[in-house]
Amino acid sequence: MAAAKLPCRVLDVIFGCLDLPDLANCALVCKHWCQYLSDDNSDVWRLQCVRKVADEALKSDILCNVTSYKAKAMAFCHAWNPQDCSRNIYIKPNGFTLHRNPVAQSTDGVRGKIGFNSGRHAWEVWWDGPLGTVAVVGIATKHAPMQCHGYVALLGSDDQSWGWNLVDNHLLHNGDSQGNFPQCNNAPKYQVGERIRVILDMDDNTLSFERGYEFLGVAFRGLPSVKLFPAVSAVYGNTEVCMVYLGPPLDG
Repeated sequence: MAAAKLPCRVLDVIFGCLDLPDLANCALVCKHWCQYLSDDNSDVWRLQCVRKVADEALKSDILCNVTSYKAKAMAFCHAWNPQDCSRNIYIKPNGFTLHRNPVAQSTDGVRGKIGFNSGRHAWEVWWDGPLGTVAVVGIATKHAPMQCHGYVALLGSDDQSWGWNLVDNHLLHNGDSQGNFPQCNNAPKYQVGERIRVILDMDDNTLSFERGYEFLGVAFRGLPSVKLFPAVSAVYGNTEVCMVYLGPPLDG
């Protein structure tokens, strides 16, 4: 195969003109291309990172848990979707932080850019401002609403979303409380700035959470085999929420 004989300098030029989905397809062409793209800190991934990720994000600690150029570029491609959020939310220039405008009597949400219907995926979410009366982290289908009147637990308010309210430690789905989480006595309350790791296992159809690298348990089982997106909903004016996609979770 001619593709397998192309020198690295030629591959640099070719791959440098492609976007991430195209690079994923290129890795399937032949063993040579797959091995070349497997170096997560190669010039190809460095260029992707520089092109896509804002300097503000690269210079801050937002991406402290994704160290390679490829991981940073992938995190950006999975970040909050500025085209799929409440009108009262905008995504800051760093690409990873949402800002909720101070609008009274409104609950506002956002989805990530990419949803999942297979595989295992992990991402981090944290509030960089006050939680208010309701602050929910979880997942949603494409059909779940991202804005409603009043201050409510929007995520988990119907059968299209599943959420954990960090204010009262309740799990929510289909408009009902699914019990306390984590399931222990006197569970500590969420602290602003604390990173919550969300683990979606579409092979086992479960949603789990970690806090400070402590596995808190499986929150939801029996998830539908449809595309599910990272999501949050918030009520506090001027609060900010960050999300960074990590890739497949590390077992153990």
